[in-house]
Amino acid sequence: MKNIVLILLVGLTLSSCFKTRRSDAVGEKMQEFIIGISAYARGYDADFIIIPQNGSELMYSYLTREDGFKPEMVTAIDGFGIEELFYDNTYQIDEERLGFLREIVLQKTVMVSEYVGSASDIPNALAVNEAEGFLCFPRSSDNYDYTKIPDTVYYENTNDIIKLSDAKNYLYLISNADYSTKQDFLDAIAATNFDVVLIDLFFEDTPFTAAEINSLKTKANGGQRLVISYISIGSAENYRYYWQEDWKLHNPNWLKKEYDGYEDEIWVKFWKQEWQDIIFGNDNSYIKKILNAGFDGAYLDNVEAYYFLYFD
Repeated sequence: MKNIVLILLVGLTLSSCFKTRRSDAVGEKMQEFIIGISAYARGYDADFIIIPQNGSELMYSYLTREDGFKPEMVTAIDGFGIEELFYDNTYQIDEERLGFLREIVLQKTVMVSEYVGSASDIPNALAVNEAEGFLCFPRSSDNYDYTKIPDTVYYENTNDIIKLSDAKNYLYLISNADYSTKQDFLDAIAATNFDVVLIDLFFEDTPFTAAEINSLKTKANGGQRLVISYISIGSAENYRYYWQEDWKLHNPNWLKKEYDGYEDEIWVKFWKQEWQDIIFGNDNSYIKKILNAGFDGAYLDNVEAYYFLYFD
């Protein structure tokens, strides 16, 4: 019996080690993907901003702090977006990610979206992030999915925001479900003084025009600001323009794994050429549509696909 248990334990250990090695190797493919997206976009707009969300270890060679920053990633990106660093409903510090980010913030802007349990947590969420040099977007349960414009702009200013490092605050508003018309949505944002506005490329199924995005690039107080487009590069979303009627899990075969908690999304083998062609590199690609709409940059979500393809 002991021998059977030992064999099972060894098997589980070897399986875990294999998954870790495989995930790390695929992580390097995600780095290549991000670097490729950046190079392509900056071929059209040299100042185009690239912000991956989560996956802060991607900043590093071989995904480890011991090996230092990967030079190509330093060149490719302008900042990192992070979710739930100090607050995930309650105050609970993610020490491992904080270690990465304390190094990253010395060279790049760090934007932290905190999920607070109540409004009374907001002052501390702002304070702990400010102490680290991070921008903070606090949100509570009624704004978990980034559907609302907060009443208060923290660290409000009249500065012209020319580059991401100029920003003191940001608006994260990737759902427009609360707005009945595109113009209502645009007007609501235009009336704010956020330094950076992060929104989706589309209102319902219609992409914003360059004129519409340009109308958002001036804060209500007259200062210039940046407008960034959300895009998921590690998961396929079945409500997007690229989705085909006969697609489902494993068809195409790069639709790899169900996305727990998000029934409209599937984790993808993002290194497959068919998927990468959807995202960048041609006139019909998602990034080209973002460029055509006049956005200042792209916010790359689900870059942690390299991990979640192999671990729950």
